[in-house]
Amino acid sequence: MTEKILQRGAEALILLDGNNIVKRRVKKSYRLNEIDEEIRKLRTRSEAKLLLKASKIIDIPEIKNVNEEGREIYMEFLEGKRLSEYLDSFSLKEQKKIYRIIGRNIAKLHDADIIHGDLTTSNMILKDEKVFFIDFGLGFSSHKIEDKAVDLHLLRQALEAKHFRNWQALFAEVQKGYSASKN
Repeated sequence: MTEKILQRGAEALILLDGNNIVKRRVKKSYRLNEIDEEIRKLRTRSEAKLLLKASKIIDIPEIKNVNEEGREIYMEFLEGKRLSEYLDSFSLKEQKKIYRIIGRNIAKLHDADIIHGDLTTSNMILKDEKVFFIDFGLGFSSHKIEDKAVDLHLLRQALEAKHFRNWQALFAEVQKGYSASKN
């Protein structure tokens, strides 16, 4: 089967290989080879651990395989809608419902001391009325309230920039969902 490049990021290539997504960390020519190899291996391992932990509490693509030596993570391909591309096509009522779910999911991650690190609608896929979080490449574990606040602040900034018409109402729903999960 041939791989098809879906996206090129700063750290990785996202490939479609059959029914799988492959996240392959790419070499950086500006780093010493030994350091680059170790960084990519550690980041692959770290992201895989976060994904595994997150998979027990929120919806994420199923992890199929982790190849540390190849610096690859194989995940299920989700036939869904990337929120960054489709959110504005939904009614405000539907958007609010989605953002309440997002708020609950973020609270669950934070309760498990998982910081996503890149909470934007580009890293969320809507499928069957579930919101799947993707790309934990900038994520880490932390119990610090400040790290959790920064995670939420990043989402707020992303909403302001990308979904500016309704960002205040949508962020209010995130807060409601987040708070409801804490009770």
